[in-house]
Amino acid sequence: MHSLGLMELKFNAFRIEDEIRMYETLKLDNGIKVIAHPISGHRSISIGIWIKTGSILETPENNGVSHFIEHMLFKGTNTRTAKDIAMQVDGLGGELNAFTSKECTCFYARVLDDHTAIAVDILNDMLQNSKFDNEDMRKEKMIILDEIFMYEDSPEDLVYDILSDLIFKDHPLGRPILGSESSLKGLTKASVIEYMQQTYTADQW
Repeated sequence: MHSLGLMELKFNAFRIEDEIRMYETLKLDNGIKVIAHPISGHRSISIGIWIKTGSILETPENNGVSHFIEHMLFKGTNTRTAKDIAMQVDGLGGELNAFTSKECTCFYARVLDDHTAIAVDILNDMLQNSKFDNEDMRKEKMIILDEIFMYEDSPEDLVYDILSDLIFKDHPLGRPILGSESSLKGLTKASVIEYMQQTYTADQW
């Protein structure tokens, strides 16, 4: 995993300085690509960290691990509790959230531009220093299992997974983003961290 420490400085360089180009791109020394789209007249900033990992990279055995990691990164780091993460962003009047799809996972924050450095630091901390506490993992599995059961009780949602399974069959795109009860229960701290080390790399950002 790689530091985002220079990102705040790089974002500042893009602010409203070139209205002709729709966006700016650069690659940091650690290989991470940064894309910035300055919009004049706005004091807010949206920061999204997109990782090219989702159910498409999973196996039947670890199906749902990408979504599980997304949840776990909000559960606390070596220096911040889950409450700290939430309150530090809320205290700025900002928003911090994430989502997982079949092909990517995104963590994002929306804050005033004065708070860019704080938002980047929090995202950086979550991505590099999350604890993956065993008790938190147990609780989060129960939360996601409830999510799976609710999803399966919703025909308008379930039909998309059934259609994907019919179209893609044994291809990873046919697997559900949330995983299954058996695959979720089979996830261990070691297997989750191993998957993250393999996929949360600079070439995937």
